[in-house]
Amino acid sequence: MKKVAIFGQAYKNTDRRYFDILIENLNKFNIEIIIEKDFVTILNDLGVQNLNYKTFQQNKDLDSSFDLLFTLGGDGTILNAATLVKDLKIPILGINTGRLGFLATVKKKEIENTIKSLIAKEYTIQERAVLQIASNDPNINFNGINFALNEVTIARKNSTSMIRVEAYLNDEYLTTYWSDGLVVSTPTGSTGYSLSCHGPIIMPESNNFVLTPISPHNLSARPLVVPDQTEIKLKIIGREKEFFLSLDSRVFTAPFEIELTLTKADFAIKIIQLNQQTFIRTLREKLFWGQDKRNYTS
Repeated sequence: MKKVAIFGQAYKNTDRRYFDILIENLNKFNIEIIIEKDFVTILNDLGVQNLNYKTFQQNKDLDSSFDLLFTLGGDGTILNAATLVKDLKIPILGINTGRLGFLATVKKKEIENTIKSLIAKEYTIQERAVLQIASNDPNINFNGINFALNEVTIARKNSTSMIRVEAYLNDEYLTTYWSDGLVVSTPTGSTGYSLSCHGPIIMPESNNFVLTPISPHNLSARPLVVPDQTEIKLKIIGREKEFFLSLDSRVFTAPFEIELTLTKADFAIKIIQLNQQTFIRTLREKLFWGQDKRNYTS
């Protein structure tokens, strides 16, 4: 490991020392450090001094010379970091200064040991599938970022009225969801919004997507797991003029009657998983699985 990028967003003053620990341990191994420009501003506002490092601001500032990108924050920070690395194949490692952390799994107090594990190559790199979206409306350009690592969500905007989402799989009509909306998630996003709408948890290496309706009025509507090679077409119909369309944390306003096409992107986002922190262990820790006291009685 010779060169790394560091990215963060909202940052608390109480977390300053964890940034210092990260920098200190990277410097021990003479690793070149480049910090995202807006994050430097945040750190300066917190009183962090002597940030004499090169900066980057967008995808074109990065290249294959970077060994990895560290994020300081929660899962949302990793989702935004994915828009920076895009198809550059730079792996991401999240240090969790946020809350739940299904993606940002490195605990704040484990930074020093994490750097040692990285130097010793005690990790694997998971490739996480990405959803790509296209629209038949030329006025929607998604600001040049037409993909989602977690999910694509369709939701009603200014009305309590339900919306209709006509769904087609490989051009075959599936159903019309009468609901508050629809979540189409990747395996990575299966522990996000889809899960809160009673969708299934899917292992990261699974080759699937999930269609999960939001508060469906047709009670027979249930989450559906489909192969990730499926082309998903959605036509959104409602009484108002617009609905909300979100790609991970990026929210757009879109007109009704448009058609959206969702497919698997031709690139994946690489996530570093330390050998001691498996996805199954993360599920146990974050969802408190196995905590039933009957498991510990003789």
